[in-house]
Amino acid sequence: MSTPELVRCSWVNLKNPRYVQYHDQEWSVPCHDDHALYELLILECFQAGLSWECVLNKREAFRRAYEGFDAARVAAYGEEKAAALLADPGIIRNRLKVRASIRNSQVFLDIQAEFGSFDRYIWSFTDGRVIREDWTLRTASPLSDAVSADLKKRGMTFVGSTIIYSYLQAIGVLAAHSPECFCCRRETGERAE
Repeated sequence: MSTPELVRCSWVNLKNPRYVQYHDQEWSVPCHDDHALYELLILECFQAGLSWECVLNKREAFRRAYEGFDAARVAAYGEEKAAALLADPGIIRNRLKVRASIRNSQVFLDIQAEFGSFDRYIWSFTDGRVIREDWTLRTASPLSDAVSADLKKRGMTFVGSTIIYSYLQAIGVLAAHSPECFCCRRETGERAE
């Protein structure tokens, strides 16, 4: 007896197992771990102008190049390490994005020091609540506008409202699976057919 295929959000490339796993197990699941929040923030910044699938396919290379996404280490990177990153064929080699990743890591640490954790900071925008919003509705919102503006004020770059909207979906602040997706049913407690 065969198992029926699960219905997923239409953006998932079903031919890419890495993408399917990301969608099924990570995307739009509420995240409260600062290390994971940091990794996804840095990766989202690299997504600017590219597809998430492109970034996701390079995730393991990014983890290696960025020393396991250790924010304190990345924040201390100098010119030599920036040059090594720009020479690494496994990651996205964009000078502005590499520089932003280092600067954004410094700001990330500042936010952790101010709020006690980045988790407290990012979830404070919704008072710790998950907002349900189908991913097809928009690519930015008043919420992503507010978070983006605050991050920019603190000195981050490559954190425009569209990038931050995608980030908020990725970390589950915005529960964004489409209504027919089995993950949406999981979120609401309905049984997947």
